[in-house]
This record gives sequence, C-alpha cells and structure tokens, in this order.
Amino acid sequence: MRPNDGVSFTSSSLKIPLPSSNSSFSQTVSSQLARTRHAVFQLIHLLRNPSNFVKCPPTPYTESNLSEFRIPPFIRSSPLLCSASLSLTTQNHKIAKSPLLCSASLSLTQSGSPDSTQSGLEVTQKGQSATAGRYDEERVLISEVLVRNKDGEELERKDLEIEALSALKACRANSALTVREVQEDVHRIIDSGYFSSCMPVAVDTRDGIRLVFQVEPNQEFHGLVCEGANVLPAKFLEDAFHGGHGKVVNLKRLDEVINSINGWYMERGLFGLVSGVDIFSGGIIRLQVAEAEVNNISIRFLDRKTGEPTKGKTKPETILRQLTTKKGQVYSMLQGKRDVDTVSTMGLMADVSIIPQPAGDAGKVDLIMNVVERPSGGFSAGGGISSGITSGPLSGLIGSFAYSHRNLFGRNQKLNISLERGQIDSIFRINYTDPWIEGDDKRTSRTIIVQNSRTPGTLVHGNQHDNSSLSIGRVTAGVEFSRPIRPKWSGTAGLIFQHAGARDEKGNPIIKDFYGSPLTASGKPYDDMLLAKFESVYTGSGDQGSSMFAFNMEQGLPVMPEWLFFNRVNARARKGVEIGPACLLLSLSGGHVVGNFSPHEAFAIGGTNSVRGYEEGAVGSGRSYVVGSGEVSFPMLGPVEGVIFADYGHDLWSGPTVPGDPAGARYKPGSGYGYGFGIRVDSPLGPLRLEYAFNDRLAKRFHFGVGHRN
Repeated sequence: MRPNDGVSFTSSSLKIPLPSSNSSFSQTVSSQLARTRHAVFQLIHLLRNPSNFVKCPPTPYTESNLSEFRIPPFIRSSPLLCSASLSLTTQNHKIAKSPLLCSASLSLTQSGSPDSTQSGLEVTQKGQSATAGRYDEERVLISEVLVRNKDGEELERKDLEIEALSALKACRANSALTVREVQEDVHRIIDSGYFSSCMPVAVDTRDGIRLVFQVEPNQEFHGLVCEGANVLPAKFLEDAFHGGHGKVVNLKRLDEVINSINGWYMERGLFGLVSGVDIFSGGIIRLQVAEAEVNNISIRFLDRKTGEPTKGKTKPETILRQLTTKKGQVYSMLQGKRDVDTVSTMGLMADVSIIPQPAGDAGKVDLIMNVVERPSGGFSAGGGISSGITSGPLSGLIGSFAYSHRNLFGRNQKLNISLERGQIDSIFRINYTDPWIEGDDKRTSRTIIVQNSRTPGTLVHGNQHDNSSLSIGRVTAGVEFSRPIRPKWSGTAGLIFQHAGARDEKGNPIIKDFYGSPLTASGKPYDDMLLAKFESVYTGSGDQGSSMFAFNMEQGLPVMPEWLFFNRVNARARKGVEIGPACLLLSLSGGHVVGNFSPHEAFAIGGTNSVRGYEEGAVGSGRSYVVGSGEVSFPMLGPVEGVIFADYGHDLWSGPTVPGDPAGARYKPGSGYGYGFGIRVDSPLGPLRLEYAFNDRLAKRFHFGVGHRN
C-alpha cells in the first residue's frame, strides 16, 4: 500500500464572529457540512484507490489568531461555550445554550490541485447525496492511533497526551473506523477542554494506516485581568482561579468559573454577567464583565381608574429620597423590591412598581417607578372599647370622630385631628408628623402633639366606698424626634409638658380621695411637669411571636420650683419560640420611679394587659413593679387561634411608698397570679382577644381586647 502523505485533515480558526441573522447561520452550517462531506467522500475514495495518491507535503496548518479566543457578548446563558463541530462557525445566529464553540473542520489538500480545497469544496451535495449513506458507513482498518503536536512530534507533557487518548472512544489500534466515528472522537478531544485544535491525519505505513491526532494544547495560566467588575469582590475571583496558576487552561473549567460569576450576580439580583473572555499569548486571561449601572430614576404617576399617566400630588423628590437605589449604582432587583416596599409603607400609594429600561448609554439602565396615589385625606368615624372601664353597662364603649390628611404639601407630612368620647373618658388630640425632616440624612422624624384627655382614675384610686368615681384630666403638649439607630433598632427623644389633676363626677377639681389619700404631689389641684423622654425599641420581624425589647425613661425637669422632679424607667421584653405548629410566647416587664411624682402615675398591676383574672389595677399599685407572662397559642380553624396562658405580677413591696398608700387603703394584695384560656381572631383592626381567666383568689373573669398585649 502506498503511503498517503498527501492526505491530511486541517482545522478552521477557533473564533466565533458576532451574530447578525438566523438565516445566514443556517446557510453557513449547510455550506460547511457540504464541504466536509465532500472532503470525506474524497478521502474514502483515495483510501480505496491508492494509485490516485499524489506525493506532496501536507498543507501547513494555519489559524487566524492562534493565541486569542474571543467569546462574543451575545452569549448569555453559558458564556464560555465549547464543543467540537466541523467548521460550524456561528456568524449570524444567537446561541442560547451551546458551549464555547471550538470547531475543527476537515478538508483535503493535494498539491497540483489548488481548486481541490477551495472551489472543489464548494461543490454542493448534488450528485453526492445518493452515496452519502454508503460512504458514512464504510469502514477503514486503522493499525495505530497516536497523539502528537501540530508538527507531528510527541507532546512535551505526557499528562496531556493521556487526556487526549482517554477522551477517544472509537479510535483504537487494529479497529475498523468510519469517518463519522473519527469526527466524533475529534469532538471528544476538543470537549476535554485542554486543546485549542485537533487535526486527524491519516498516514499510510508498511503496517497499515496510522491515524494521528495532531493537537495544540491550550496555554498555561499565568495571570488574570478582570475589567468592568465594580461590585464583584476580588476575593471571589481569587478563590475561583485558586490553584490554576502554571497549569494548562481548561476551557471546561473556565466555563464553570464564568457560570459561577454569573451565578453570583444572579443570587444578589444584580444586573451583571461575563460578556467576553480573551486568552492572550503568555497565558493571560482577560474577563470582561458587563454591569448595568443606573443612569436615571424617574417617577410616573398613573390615574387610579384609567391607568394613564397623570399629574401627581406628591412631590417626586419626596419619593426619590426614600429609595436606596441611586444613580451610578449597579441595579439590583432585590434592592428595587425593597424600595417598592419602602414607598408602599409611606401610606400614600395604592400601587407601586419599578420598570427598568435600556438607557441611551451602553451598559446602563433607566428606572421608571410607576405609582398610583391614594386619596390624601378625609373624615372618619368609629368606635371601640376602653380597657380602663371595668364596671357598669356599656361604660367601656367609646365613639370616635377624626379628620386626617396624610400628604400635607405633597411631602408625606401627616395631620390628624381626632375626638374620642365615652361615658367617662374622652380624648381630643392634634397630631402632626413629618416622617423625614427635610435636609436630614438620618431619616429623623418629628412629631408635634397637643392633647386634652380625661381618663378614669380607677386604676389607682378606684373602689370608693361611696360609689363615687373620679377621673384624671391631662393637658399635654410636646415634640418628639425619632430615627433608626441600627437595623431593627429605633430611638425616640422628646420634650413634653403636662398639666394634670383629678376631678370628681361633676368635673370639680379635688386633691384627696374618699380615704384621704392625696391625688396630687404638690397638694394643689394640678401638678405641672416638664418631661424629657427617651425610648429605644428593638423589634424582630414585627410579628407577635418575634423578639421585642423596649426601654423607656422619663425625667421630670424642675424648670420652675413647683414643677415635679422625678425619674421613671420602664422596660418590656418578649420572646417567641415555635414548638411545632404551636408558639410559646414569654414576656417580662418592670419599672421603677424615684422622686416626687403624682400618685395617679404609680404603676398599676392587674387587668387585660397585665395579670388576667383581676380587674384593672386590682393587684396593686406601687413605685416599682414586675409582671411576667407565658402563653401557648395554637391554630384552630382558619383565622381562629386558641391560647392557654398564665400571668404573675408583684409591686416589689413598693405600694406603701406611693403618697397616701392608695393600694393599702383599698387592701390590694400587692401580688397575684392568673391563668386561663381563650381564642383570638385576626381582623383588620388587629387580633380580637376573648379570654376567660381564674386568679389566685378563686375569682373568674372574662377579658376582651383588641390588638396584641403591651
């Protein structure tokens, strides 16, 4: 058999051009397949007819850019795409899920036939289609299979030779192969990721046909350059390429690294991905990362009925200052969702959404926030139950009437004027709140309060022997400032003036009760005080079962000689623990007062929000107190929950230290416990609580409340 030195396989360049259209891609693929099949037919024909061989040196292997492999930016789902294909160059087609296409094309070169590799390969399948199946299935006996470099010499690194040989499936020594099987093994060598090209060469020897896979290994990795990654941590890249320095670049491993980078952006909701990869001579890898920066943020008001753009009442800057997404940042969908939630909690909008749109500048995005405004204010009326009223038919019922405006001057400032009136108690309140003071970067809010209230005095001075009742009148005015301190922590500081005194059933001021106990600290009909207030609150998720801690301190400032001077501290803590479908809720509260204070300001123990099973304030009243509670709630049916509870309270033997000892005069025990069961129903007003309790004095009592316990 004559040696067939003139028969060789050559490969095309390892480069994917940018896409333009799908139709030209199909034409390119068809053309390349036609050329490949034509070359294969000629190969089989020459192997079957050695007399037609022409002695000539093999056509030299060339690549347009051997040291650089580029990945076009249109690749999205898998940035580094690698598979072997016979000259399947993608010039005009968007690849969605294929790997980085490294192609190896087969062509036949013969000296003296210059048209055989060009014009000869342009021959279409006309005349060949009838014999395509026969040539594809015809087998040629191969006596030896070798892996060599592109010059036909042994590879310097034996481990790469082993990688290439292990990738072969069909090509083995002393085996009969079809051209299709050779093609598939070329793909497998390329798919191993270690080689940039693979060229099968058939050599006719004395012992038979030797099949040589001439491969070109990838370069060794010696450096990394990452461009455009402004938010991607450098440590992440270091870890991703750790251990690869000095080793041959494996394109499959590089594909995994790029997928992990894209995954990092996706997990954080960031608009970013690897848009290109270059491998330069010297083993330097350059990653090009595209991050979509926010170019502009605009507010668009939509009509509630038609959904068409309209003029809004809220000033756009009032909404924009609520957003954490700023111009120049990489856009994050998660951050955008938080901004939508923040704007919704303002209470001004019925609907909020963010729509990202491509900006004029490449790599940037414009954000349009669509908002639908609610009515800004109006009148309302309602009713409720006062927990401080414990006796008498319908004595606990109260009615209310209010006017509110939630968007004064278009700046989210709120005004509320309300009147609540019951048979005994009444409250008239004017409340103005600016949720975010203009010019402040700490989200500080300001609240101005003016209030005139009349509340029952039964908590401390109840159970008069002559069945008379008294009430406490307070006129209050003050200002408070609040701001977030840390995540889940908020702080409030304020200055409040209070003018308070006791009145009898006819509204006349009194200074002593039926037992002769004083009702004011100054001995006058009214006590005046200027209170400096500080409060810090920690809230978990905000649910009833989550953790909560609150600390409150009030300091009386004796600006005038007759003004009261005292210090009052109060703390509350709550912790919820899930036990299967049930929830165990533990709570503890306590407080202490030092100085000269009004007797009606003593801590009252007992009642719906204290020790259940007792009337309001029936356990005791003192300068100090502690109340602990434990309850287990469990689902029953739909919004209905069952609850089992136990409470305990103690005045820490401080009852006699209150001026006049009102607790001792009424024989309050100073300590007590209660236990019982009940149900809760979710409602728009909050949980409706109906509970039945027993106390340590064998008394039984129903308790009804709205909202969570304090």
